[in-house]
Amino acid sequence: MRVPMESKTFGKVLIANRGEIAVRVIRACQEQGIATVAVYSELDREALHVRLADEAFALGGQTAAESYLNTEAILNAIEASGAEAVHPGYGFFSENADFARAITERGVTFIGPPPGAIEVMGDKISARAAADKVGVAGVPGNTEFLTDPSEVVAFGEQHGWPVAIKAAYGGGGRGMKVVRAPEEAAELLESAQREATSYFGRGECYLERYLTKPRHVEVQVLCDRHGNGVYVGLRDCSAQRRHQKLIEEAPAPGLPPEIVKGMGEAAVKVALGCGYTNAGTVEFLYEDGNFYYLEMNTRLQVEHPVTEMVSGLDLVALQLAVAAGHPLPFTQADIPTNGHAIEVRINAEDPTGGAFRPSPGPITKLRTASGYGVRWDGGYESGDEISQYYDNLVGKLICWGADRPTAIARTLRALREMQIEGVATTIPADIAILEHPDFQAVEHSTKWVEEVLDLSGLGAEAPAAAPAAEGEEAEPKVRRDVDVEVNGRRFKVSMWVNESDLGGGGGGRSAKGRKPSRRTSGRSTVSGSGSGDVAVPMQGTVVKVLVEVGQEIEAGETVIVLEAMKMENNVMAEKSGTVKEIRVTPGQSVSGGDIVAVIA
Repeated sequence: MRVPMESKTFGKVLIANRGEIAVRVIRACQEQGIATVAVYSELDREALHVRLADEAFALGGQTAAESYLNTEAILNAIEASGAEAVHPGYGFFSENADFARAITERGVTFIGPPPGAIEVMGDKISARAAADKVGVAGVPGNTEFLTDPSEVVAFGEQHGWPVAIKAAYGGGGRGMKVVRAPEEAAELLESAQREATSYFGRGECYLERYLTKPRHVEVQVLCDRHGNGVYVGLRDCSAQRRHQKLIEEAPAPGLPPEIVKGMGEAAVKVALGCGYTNAGTVEFLYEDGNFYYLEMNTRLQVEHPVTEMVSGLDLVALQLAVAAGHPLPFTQADIPTNGHAIEVRINAEDPTGGAFRPSPGPITKLRTASGYGVRWDGGYESGDEISQYYDNLVGKLICWGADRPTAIARTLRALREMQIEGVATTIPADIAILEHPDFQAVEHSTKWVEEVLDLSGLGAEAPAAAPAAEGEEAEPKVRRDVDVEVNGRRFKVSMWVNESDLGGGGGGRSAKGRKPSRRTSGRSTVSGSGSGDVAVPMQGTVVKVLVEVGQEIEAGETVIVLEAMKMENNVMAEKSGTVKEIRVTPGQSVSGGDIVAVIA
């Protein structure tokens, strides 16, 4: 759906996000003649979304907390740019009521639901109460924030193990941990709270019963300011690892018509019941002919393109129109469903042996697939770099077919056509999933990838190293603040220049005095030599050291917890013995292959 040009939306929109979703929103705005404003961290100053936007503003910092979660910096960018509206994308501030309120109080439109609806649905506990109020039942769970591991133990003993600890102010599997026994409660609660704080800026968590073999089915809803609400079909997102989606499809296959209708109508009830407007997603778990309300994501969903492919509706354009006050231009009966679409999230992860280890680094080559029914939503091009500080999604491959078998076949062809070098990706695992008889027969569940699919023999191809002129490493750039005069007015500006241009004998080293490392392989594997050297398999930040010098340790015990790309990873000892040396502390950044401890 294209908003008619005579239907005014906005003159200028700031996109408070990065990566492929920022690119997606920028393109939708530009198609409607809307000027776009990008924001960027120091690491993203040359990113694709910055290159495509009409103007861009620096937020400073490197980590998400220093940049894309820096409210003051984003508000300053809104004021400086004169943006009339802000699109939050997903993640970061997209489900933060305080951020939405701070924007609207300045007379700027938040392209999303009102702050009150975000508060109700952004807090998963109050969201459960809101669903109960309109007669939509959820998975058994608690209604208070967790404060102590003993609460996890008590819940598990009452409802049975395993149980799920979930972030109250987020989604996408971030901050979710499955506790299978009482002795795991303390460690996993702490880990869930750390991940939730890192990704959403809030660490509160709650509990739910963990179903044994559910499908994850979600409903795309749209509500305007005039009391109208519709659902735009159902999506199946059951192919997951670490509770994060790998493959999504629309419509959700194999569901009885009465379930489709019942789930869709329940989703609209939940949305209208909390005064929701704009695009949102209501998620359900489906098992043994029953569906349970899970949560509502008060934002545009990562997998929205599959809904667009089968409905013909541009959801971002509709977001803009609804935010500008226009009524929905159709009713429930007008929404078509044509064919079948599959979306594959291509992440910078090494799926070797089913480990899915983060694989940050430079993309030396990126050639996307094309052809009839093929769409690519990406946030990177050749030469760009996947940073350890942000989500590892390279892009999304979306393929349409007249029916599900055709869509699967087209997706497999397109995946084999994709060429990504410099980082390992999930493509080998994606192909294994799509080729498997269980997936093709819709016999998979949210736990199928990790519990049934055999990826033990899977290996990612070693990505090609970045090219360097005459065998030399690419020269790093450093920041310099300088004063300039324009028409007699003095300005202080920041410039990024080659160190050799400074005349200070930089010697090819970075601003911190370290020679930058060049990634030669995307394989994220720990050395199996048994030498006692504990090496990290990827670039990241140490969040916890679990051993001390002189401690006796067994092979397989966790030595440190490493955060990379917003995920926590346990780095384990491969040799039994005594801890002779610890070389890192919490908060320290490390590179792939660095020795963090020595066991004698």
